[in-house]
Amino acid sequence: MIRCVEPELLDELPPADPGAIGSRRDLRKLNAWMSNASMVARVLRRSCGHLGPRRLIELGAGDGFQMSTLVRRLGTGWHSGTVVLVDRLNVVEPEAKRRIESLGWKVGTDTRDALDWLRRPAAETSEAIISNLFLHHFSDSRLAEILSRIAMRAGVFLAAEPRRSGWSLMFSRMTWLIGCNGVTQHDAPISVRAGFAGNELSKLWPAGGDWCLDERRAGLFGHLFVAQRKAVSQ
Repeated sequence: MIRCVEPELLDELPPADPGAIGSRRDLRKLNAWMSNASMVARVLRRSCGHLGPRRLIELGAGDGFQMSTLVRRLGTGWHSGTVVLVDRLNVVEPEAKRRIESLGWKVGTDTRDALDWLRRPAAETSEAIISNLFLHHFSDSRLAEILSRIAMRAGVFLAAEPRRSGWSLMFSRMTWLIGCNGVTQHDAPISVRAGFAGNELSKLWPAGGDWCLDERRAGLFGHLFVAQRKAVSQ
């Protein structure tokens, strides 16, 4: 299946549109089905150690509920840091923010396009950056710049994406079975066709020997990409 990026309804509807509101709720269901928060939490703990990063940034954070689930999965050992939710729309739910803060994290929001946020000068290169069902919205040329900018500022980067496969496409056409609305039913197959397989994201990551890359199938429908900066030899 050739990768094909097409517009999704959720990206075009006004944030307050009832269909958009319902579709953001549907994404919580789909993330639960894909176990994305649990998967990313396991990799973050392994990559960042027991203390965790000082700042945890999510690009394309949406309503913030995926981050609230992730920090709960990370456990009480990880706290006293700052979560930054970056999204071009101001749709972070107060309840999601409250849940994150209740677990000991400070919460910051930045309402701007992710690439605009990444184009700012990087003050340091020790941040942990994640994205969830986000990178598939971009063409390869745009992705190359996004990943290059991430590499300038991240100590570790994790992306959970749709797996581009016949099995995933079949499931994407059955989202009505779990109560997803018309917007999600329209967008789900588009997301799968724009998803990833093999080592496509690794090929777009900046060349060089400073990184350990891991890209693989994740569960039945997901695709995981991890880039971790190598430790500097003493």
